[in-house]
Amino acid sequence: MRVVTAGIGLRAAHVLSIFKETMPEVEIVGFFDPQPTHLHMIGDDVPRFDDVAQMLEDTQPDLFFVGSPNCFHLEHIKLGLAAGVQMFSEKPVVTTKADTMELAGLLAEHGTDQVMVGLVLRYSQHMVDLRAVLDDLGPITSLEASEHIAPYHGAFFMRDWRRMIAWSGGFMLEKCCHDLDIYNMVTRSRPTRVASFGGRKSFIPEFSPTSNTENEIMHRKASVWESVDDAFQSDGDIIDCQAAILQYESGASLAFHTNLNVPDEHRRFCVMGALGMAEGDFSRGFLKVTARDGHTVAEHDYTKGALANTSAHYGADHMMVADIVAFLRGETGGLPVGVVDALEAGLAAMAVDEARISGTIVDMTDTWTEFDSYGLHA
Repeated sequence: MRVVTAGIGLRAAHVLSIFKETMPEVEIVGFFDPQPTHLHMIGDDVPRFDDVAQMLEDTQPDLFFVGSPNCFHLEHIKLGLAAGVQMFSEKPVVTTKADTMELAGLLAEHGTDQVMVGLVLRYSQHMVDLRAVLDDLGPITSLEASEHIAPYHGAFFMRDWRRMIAWSGGFMLEKCCHDLDIYNMVTRSRPTRVASFGGRKSFIPEFSPTSNTENEIMHRKASVWESVDDAFQSDGDIIDCQAAILQYESGASLAFHTNLNVPDEHRRFCVMGALGMAEGDFSRGFLKVTARDGHTVAEHDYTKGALANTSAHYGADHMMVADIVAFLRGETGGLPVGVVDALEAGLAAMAVDEARISGTIVDMTDTWTEFDSYGLHA
């Protein structure tokens, strides 16, 4: 299995190192990155290329890992499609509505099976177990959910290239597309109308660190490409807190909240159905499913056992790679999430930000009509 990568930052290097561990036949035969930061994680002797198209032509890889900053994904995916190579793209796949539609057209031409995506929460044990009991809940009526990250992580976003909407697509897209994707999965539908409010309230000069301990926290997670040193006086234009309300094609509704400055972080969800409910927290490691008569349908504690000591994303990184390796080896016929799911979650995130910026309720009917015109669900 010959693999090349565009981008060798921490995320790409981490996932590729799991690939090498899980699939011993993997040989990383080339990388493109003008400023590689974690090359040692895949091997300092991996050949370097100055051009992605040339790398694909010279190496003839079996898998092309697209781990570059988000704003370069479409360019690199287009090259991979033209080369006819299987790809894995980190999320979000693209950063704008126009790029989404352009890629949808290309996927209509080349097929969707050529692109796998890194929406890792779909692979998590939480979601494996939730999918198993969804039918027990009856029709989903409403949901509430949140993604709250700790100050060190929020400061990373405010110092990293992800602070700029032009490069990342915005925080809702860059970070919360995972969450929006799994709630599309849970409702088995897509948002039709969205509203949102938020802004930058914590990472501002007024609240700069007042001690060495706080300052160390704000620099704990390193950034390199296009980074700045001060999270509180940076030029970033992403939000640090946001609330959104989404109504789905199924009739269900979601109240979602995110905040980048939560000392005791959590990532919660509560799914209410006509016949029961499911409540869980990725960070705190549990899932409980309760029928409407009060009896417990299922209860899981993920803080114990194998998942308690596995990799990032609540153990889902290793689960994702294991599923993808099985797929590449022909041991399974499909994956729990695909590129169409990723593009739909991305469009939802973009609509949430459009609603926040415009101060209006955004109707997504025309967006889905245009997206569906490419026939990707056929």
